[in-house]
Amino acid sequence: MLDRTLSVAPMMDRTDRHHRYFMRLVAPRTLLYTEMVTTGALLHGDVARHLAYNPEEHPVALQLGGSEPAELAHCARLAEEWGYDEVNLNVGCPSDRVQNGRFGACLMAEPGLVAECVAAMREAVALPVTVKHRIGIDHQDDYAHLHAFVDRVAAAGCGTFIVHARKAWLQGLSPKENREKPPLRHEEVHRLKREFPELEIITNGGLRSVEDMAAQLPHLDGAMIGRAAYERPWIMAEAERRFLGEDPALLPRREVVERYMAYMERELDRGVRLQAMARHILGLFQGMPGARAWRRHISENAPRRDAGVEVIREALEKVAPGCREEAALAADG
Repeated sequence: MLDRTLSVAPMMDRTDRHHRYFMRLVAPRTLLYTEMVTTGALLHGDVARHLAYNPEEHPVALQLGGSEPAELAHCARLAEEWGYDEVNLNVGCPSDRVQNGRFGACLMAEPGLVAECVAAMREAVALPVTVKHRIGIDHQDDYAHLHAFVDRVAAAGCGTFIVHARKAWLQGLSPKENREKPPLRHEEVHRLKREFPELEIITNGGLRSVEDMAAQLPHLDGAMIGRAAYERPWIMAEAERRFLGEDPALLPRREVVERYMAYMERELDRGVRLQAMARHILGLFQGMPGARAWRRHISENAPRRDAGVEVIREALEKVAPGCREEAALAADG
């Protein structure tokens, strides 16, 4: 069974395979998610380009966007064939593009259809099928609607719900504003867990620190971290230590960089640009002396067409030379 105590949220243009490889070095036990992949991209596009990943990323889940049960079942089978550990249905994204495709958060208005999608996916694969959704949309945002949605989808075979603890306005707010403006209502997620104790309930939204996670985990089965894990990735190492215990697989930050540089060299040989990989590590030394110089050096030099891993090595020299990792941990704490 997957341990979903800690996970990093699916984020478009962020949680690609390079980011996931890097995060696995930072946090060896945290569940990682792909960017959302639409059913259309898999049915009509390059499957390998969308689904290829590094074996080191496990445990890793594929998030799908779609609303046609047969298409989602087909894509779930692809996820299983490619060896993913979970397949997740996006019922939380509020962007206009997603709404035009009749998937994402707008599906909260159609719990029966979501149930059909889950049932089709469950029948197609042995993988866990999970749903990520909001607490509500537009004026359908009271707890009764949320309870009814979860009840209907759970009856179709979904045992894990990842709940973004904000409603989504489908008109009038941008996706960015929908991540920030609607108020957080974590108590309603806690109530879901109390009323559906047999379900696995994970919370998402507004979790910016280890202390924020600590406030949620006593009430729920897990915490999913989004932007904070991308902007300050070391908080996931700290979270693992606090909530999952010490593990010899947890590496010092400098060792993370060394191993990621080895990965970068392999990818450079395959034609990947340094910038595509380096952009994910800018926040690794947040809170340490030299962090700003680290970010600046990478930001200014990684975009060069001829840039190689020497850019990262030069940046590393600017971060608290000789600083012990224990001091680094204290800075994070």
